[in-house]
Amino acid sequence: MSTHRDVPALDPRERHHRIAGPIEGLSLFLRHLGPLHPAGRAARPVLYVHGGTFPSALSIAYRFDGRSWRDELVDAGFDVWGLDFYGFGGADRYPEMAAPAADHPVLGGAEIAGRQIEHALRFIRDRHDGARVSIIAHSWGTIATGRCAGQAPELIDRLVLFGPIAWRPRTAAPATFQAWRPVSVEDQWRRFVAEVPEGEPAVLSRRHFAKWAEAYLDSDPESRGRTPPSVKVPSGPWHDIAQAHAGALAYEPAAVRAPVAIVRGEWDSLATDRDARWLFDAFTHAPLKRDVKIARATHLIHLESGRYALYREAEAFLRGGDVAPTPRHPD
Repeated sequence: MSTHRDVPALDPRERHHRIAGPIEGLSLFLRHLGPLHPAGRAARPVLYVHGGTFPSALSIAYRFDGRSWRDELVDAGFDVWGLDFYGFGGADRYPEMAAPAADHPVLGGAEIAGRQIEHALRFIRDRHDGARVSIIAHSWGTIATGRCAGQAPELIDRLVLFGPIAWRPRTAAPATFQAWRPVSVEDQWRRFVAEVPEGEPAVLSRRHFAKWAEAYLDSDPESRGRTPPSVKVPSGPWHDIAQAHAGALAYEPAAVRAPVAIVRGEWDSLATDRDARWLFDAFTHAPLKRDVKIARATHLIHLESGRYALYREAEAFLRGGDVAPTPRHPD
């Protein structure tokens, strides 16, 4: 059953789309912002795929001091789309989320999420004359993106995977999860500061976080009725990450045939040097690969003081121009 909710526009020019997804009767949510003054050629479409705890409004489209990553991409000439998966932001909720979490198995894992991305890509492609779409994906969203890219390579132009999740050898049984879980503001704050080494200056200000936290609670109309106030989200992302770190990554990197950029912070415990090395080597059929590490940044670099370095790396990779032209008359 559909559970549409009103979603405020974050920009006067922003357009919202509710589209069919892989579950009959439930709608996905896309927010879209294009260049104000398009260049001579059509703007290149980019889809943002969020991670496991907060949607597009709180990531690609969130404005710190009046400026978002989406604004940067739009000004660089890209046509920017943000997807909210089932259970997040403006998308419909799984009906099972209305029941106690223990009553149902894990919701929103990589298999169903990859199919949601494919639905979004086909919708976007139809509005861009069949053009391939690039993806920027964060954290758990990189697992769902990798799964989609391997199954529908014809839809993909380039991939920017920041804070990606990689395979790790099994050393213990993975944690188990119920259908959904509440995530409080304090839970988020602990995540945001946990990876900053002792003695290092903060990379996210309390002022910025306080404002972000209010918008975070607004993403779930029932959040402030819980104790403590918290946002209900599907547990699939936790399940998939736990499985990946116990020897069972939910996609095969070798099936990805698009250029791939891996971008991570130097303090990112979920995307270590070892993880990035494994992923880089595992993308055996990617025609181009990059591995970029950004100083003084954690798993949540897109919300931190180092976010502009992330913006520039992603923008440069998505723009392309990094392949030597074929000579007309080879020597």
